Amino acid sequence: MRMSLGADTVRDRHGLEASDQPNGFTVVDLFCGAGGMSEGFRQAGFAVLAGSDNDPDALATFSANFPESQAILGDIRIDAVKEQILDAARRATVLVGGPPCQAFSQVRNYSRMIDDPRNALYREFVTALRTALPPAFVMENVTGMDQMGAREQILTDLSLSGRYDVRAQVVDAANFGVPQTRKRLLFIGTRRGTGMSAPVLNGSGATESVVLARFTGDRRPRYQLVVQQNLLSMRLAEALHDSEDLTAVTAAQAISDLTELPVGNRHDEIDWNQLPAPSSAYQRLMRTQTSGMAVNLQVPRLNKDTELRLRGIPQGGNYRDLQEELLGRYLTGQRWGQSNGSGRLSRKHFYAYRRLHPALWAWTLNTKADSVYHYEVPRALSVREMARLQSFPDRFLFTTDPRRGPLEGRHDGGPAHSRYRQVGNAVPPLLAERVAQSLLIELTASRAQEGIRTKAG
Repeated sequence: MRMSLGADTVRDRHGLEASDQPNGFTVVDLFCGAGGMSEGFRQAGFAVLAGSDNDPDALATFSANFPESQAILGDIRIDAVKEQILDAARRATVLVGGPPCQAFSQVRNYSRMIDDPRNALYREFVTALRTALPPAFVMENVTGMDQMGAREQILTDLSLSGRYDVRAQVVDAANFGVPQTRKRLLFIGTRRGTGMSAPVLNGSGATESVVLARFTGDRRPRYQLVVQQNLLSMRLAEALHDSEDLTAVTAAQAISDLTELPVGNRHDEIDWNQLPAPSSAYQRLMRTQTSGMAVNLQVPRLNKDTELRLRGIPQGGNYRDLQEELLGRYLTGQRWGQSNGSGRLSRKHFYAYRRLHPALWAWTLNTKADSVYHYEVPRALSVREMARLQSFPDRFLFTTDPRRGPLEGRHDGGPAHSRYRQVGNAVPPLLAERVAQSLLIELTASRAQEGIRTKAG
């Protein structure tokens, strides 16, 4: 297996091997969702003390995958919930979280983000940080926060008047071995006086080196990779093509072993022995420490109109590649969805007919099953395949709270939609692991220095 081309990439890993050798460091995950950030820290060897979230379905998934951890359900603004969270946070080495921040536009009016009532959850994260004062923290969020000019305000808030050294950077998950381009804004902080510095993550640079280009001609459009003409880009393109190199991972390298799942498959569990053997290093990595059964394999049904359109879209293509005869609203007479009265598809359907390209990573996935379609067969993906594109290991189970009906914090749509939503909202574990590894270097050095000072004293 080749070594990574990234400056600090580790490629000879993993599954739970790292956590089998605990390093004594702990993490508490606020707004944890299904637990993507926690999974990455666990793979790096951290013990996950607790996770908190207001969504009972997401927290059910967290609880199922982190049975050793405290699962705190409820709104952090409620005193009883906050008390539990702060108790756990005070015992954490690292506090992590991705609080929703809605009032980006207020920055333009020179209004403090932390004072806007729409950013109450962000304020609670800062409050938890101020109360617990852990050695390090990570706050992640969408890059839109950066585009609206909020970065400096957030850096100021998180520094807690100079108590923390905080660094902000935008990273793309595909540059860290995740088979999906997904940009996130990270704020990583280390407490001053510990001897630590906020680390910088160095990715492979693959997303700047290889792009998918659309070519048109007499025949229908086609998509193929275009590589920047420099030595590093060409080496990264070779790594992308090599199924045994984990530097950059394609959609096919991620999910080709699950291609045979049929449309409308209702069997959520299938014996691994009934599925093809893994055909790439990434697939073997994802299957590490799985049980005898593969899970989350149900595949949504497909109406005839969608099937016809998917057969008319090339790999890597989308709505704009449809021929004129496929643009009608109802092709087979079956009535589905809301009509716009024009008798044709509307502009919103651009994101409803997007097919993966097997030779490149996926685009940024959202929370719906129809946000992506298979590159080879005309069908949507199972939750397991979506999870693969997010770098969740196959042993990670997505589930829901068994209680039926409306619950505080539960999103509409039912259990199936909730599982897709949980995957789509998550932080890719491989990206989170790299964050954890960068902090692990600082924490280990700080602990060693503390030991030296203790002996000298």
